[in-house]
Amino acid sequence: MTHKTKVGIIGAGRIGRLHAKNLTHLIPEAGVVAVADVRREVAASCATKFGIPKAYTEHGPILGDPGIDAVLICSSTDTHVQIIEQAAEAGKHIFCEKPIALELEAIDRVLAAVGRAGVILQVGFQRRFDPNFRRVKELVSQGAIGRPHILRITSRDPEPPPLDYIKVSGGIFLDMTIHDFDMARYVMGEEVKEVYAVGSVLVDPQIGEAGDVDTAVITLRFRSGAIGVIDNSRQAVYGYDQRLEVFGEKGMIVVHNPRPDTTVISDKQGQHASPLLHFFAERYTDAYVAEIETFIKCIQGGKKPPVTGLDGKIPVVMGYAAKCSYEEHRPVRLSEIDPNLAL
Repeated sequence: MTHKTKVGIIGAGRIGRLHAKNLTHLIPEAGVVAVADVRREVAASCATKFGIPKAYTEHGPILGDPGIDAVLICSSTDTHVQIIEQAAEAGKHIFCEKPIALELEAIDRVLAAVGRAGVILQVGFQRRFDPNFRRVKELVSQGAIGRPHILRITSRDPEPPPLDYIKVSGGIFLDMTIHDFDMARYVMGEEVKEVYAVGSVLVDPQIGEAGDVDTAVITLRFRSGAIGVIDNSRQAVYGYDQRLEVFGEKGMIVVHNPRPDTTVISDKQGQHASPLLHFFAERYTDAYVAEIETFIKCIQGGKKPPVTGLDGKIPVVMGYAAKCSYEEHRPVRLSEIDPNLAL
């Protein structure tokens, strides 16, 4: 019988609680034995709700517990580097929500520490585990549409995040488009060499005052010559809009938005369907379960995770390339941002 992987969760906010719920109710191969959050009441509430034996206000006791095999880092981005380095030194396997960090030098330092420790690091790009997007990846890899020519990704949030978040998130390219950058690499199975981005403030003037844009279109040039287009908006009034299309020499693959149900009402005014899902946790319910299941299986099987530390780094490089492109009104090669990245 396989040893049940003992997990500690660091950060008991929205995403930490989601993982705690999935681990305790849906992933029997693992058990959550401790949770930590700087807010005492938040840690205690999470522990009580999901039957977690120990709750702390700091992550030290989790890393110091020899009975804990792995940690999920769900705390704020500015804490990731320190916790990953300490977790690696403690011999814990690591799942970290994106981004690893906003500083490329810090990411390189973390990846080196993880490599020296020989522990698993998986980065939280949950969209890779969505059944529809995973199927697109399979079909492209199998040559179902021949050589891909054009990739189109639409990613629009139902409403902007709080301004306080926008001010520290690194901006739209690093907190929102970063998921689409990862999806582009994943689906196409190749690297992007050049990025061109344009953006505007059309949703909320305060976002512009905070130094960011809320509407953007990014063009990607892949190594093969294929072209990608990503469009982002901070506010789609009709719901969470996540679509994808790959066009190739032999055909096309399309992923539409899932809905709560497929009922369509037809009357004198036309046809009416249920609105789109309104929240990322609803849209990617299955994906969040699958990514943590995969992390646990990699630990138990001694396998390389499907979303590595390098996979965590490259979308950050792409984010900075997009930011530079927007500011300087020109295409930017990823090698300009990180000359050491051999793409």
